[in-house]
Amino acid sequence: MSYSIVWFKRDLRLHDHLALHTAAAHGQVLCMYVIEPGIWGHADAANQHYQFVLESLRELYTALRQSGGQLHVLTGDVPEVFQQLYAALPFHTICSHEETGNALTYQRDLALGRWCRQQQVTWQEFPQFGVVRRLASRNAWHTHWDAHVQQPCLPVPLLNSKSFVTLPLDRQRPPAPQELGLQLIDPPRRQSGGRAAGVAVLESFLCDRSNQYRGGISSPLSAPTACSRLSPYLAYGCLSLREIVQATLKQSAQLPVTALRQKQGLSAFISRLYWHCHFIQKLESEPELEYRNLHRGYDGLREHDWNPDHFTALTTARTGWPLVDACVVMLRETGWLNFRMRAMLVSVAAYPLWLDWRPVGHWLARQFLDYEPGIHWSQMQMQSGTTGINIPRIYNPIKQAMDHDPQGRFVRHWLPAMRRVPDSWLFEPWRMPPEMQANCGVTVGEDIPVPVVDLEQATRAAKARLFALRGQPAVKSAKAAIVEKHGSRKKSQPHSKRKQTSTKKSPQLSWEF
Repeated sequence: MSYSIVWFKRDLRLHDHLALHTAAAHGQVLCMYVIEPGIWGHADAANQHYQFVLESLRELYTALRQSGGQLHVLTGDVPEVFQQLYAALPFHTICSHEETGNALTYQRDLALGRWCRQQQVTWQEFPQFGVVRRLASRNAWHTHWDAHVQQPCLPVPLLNSKSFVTLPLDRQRPPAPQELGLQLIDPPRRQSGGRAAGVAVLESFLCDRSNQYRGGISSPLSAPTACSRLSPYLAYGCLSLREIVQATLKQSAQLPVTALRQKQGLSAFISRLYWHCHFIQKLESEPELEYRNLHRGYDGLREHDWNPDHFTALTTARTGWPLVDACVVMLRETGWLNFRMRAMLVSVAAYPLWLDWRPVGHWLARQFLDYEPGIHWSQMQMQSGTTGINIPRIYNPIKQAMDHDPQGRFVRHWLPAMRRVPDSWLFEPWRMPPEMQANCGVTVGEDIPVPVVDLEQATRAAKARLFALRGQPAVKSAKAAIVEKHGSRKKSQPHSKRKQTSTKKSPQLSWEF
């Protein structure tokens, strides 16, 4: 007897699952997911990711049981797990979706590919997003994206008990987080995993919350409901990109012409989904982007100036800038933050705090429930000014607070000490005179930290260092090749009325949407 293995990775659903559909059409299948200790022990992994995955796997297990099958969850290094299965009960094909992950998953896939060739096992991989493997040129990339999202969504295959084979190995329980080296930290207000939760979030956004999308996604006050909040369900594949795009277009077409604001919001949302894949394509085309400056002319810019006190202040919400610290606390509690505030955190880390993007990126990866390596590392470099092709965006956290939290509702919600600070000192509370501190019952330096650096001076010095490097002839001359490989291409798309920006200034929205 021979059969196919459906290897679930970051595609934790049955609906619109081409790997499952293909395998089921050619005979019996064995559905499996592998918990990889080496992957979960990496610096970008967190317990909240693991718990979200386990929640999604439980729902997937139940769905397969209803079809007469079972999801087998195994633990180990992927090539070794497949070797054990093959030795116990040989199979002819592995079906899975492509994954643009971190360097470890990339090396794992290369190792599995070598094993498959040695054993003469066919490994069929299918696109998960509008990302093209072995892309030769960016020029026609948008046509690939359109073709992917316009294909019909696949229904759940008609399966029964005869569709499945029995696992020839002993059952295993998923390891506890501490067995994987994960800290037992799980944001108490994070989103729950699973397809059912993802579908509910999608429906609430399309039918109601999308009306707030335009104009509502920048402020940390309105963003939690104005943003789609679909990013974790897309990152772990509880929903497919194609079904989200098609459901959005359908909802927009059904809206009356008077619902102009909501239509515009849905159109802008589709544009963000396009840019979601645009950034993942960068990592797909250049895996080194995770750990090496995209523009090598920026090597050495910050790597040798690491300040552990600055990093500690950032990660413990003690920078002294209320909006920055409130964002860190919100992340700690919810695992989520809107794009503008994410960009502000990276900007503050990169410029006034002058921290290298790599360790900051690993810390933020653990904070973001929706961590998507392709988007994450592209954005870390873009916001840190090391791509060489993007205009540096240097966010002033005081101005951001004035623009997006003028009454201090956000900072007072997440920083209890700020509730005692008068409005007149809301944006720079460290400047309060001692008598005012006494009247308010707040002590600067204890209840409210003093900024770790002088914002204006530190930002000015950072700009000088960055722009001095950008102006060097060798740095300028290397820019064209990066634009050719990774830059966006302008185009017009009637179905989404999407506007694209030039390669010099990519859009600011794709980290979450």
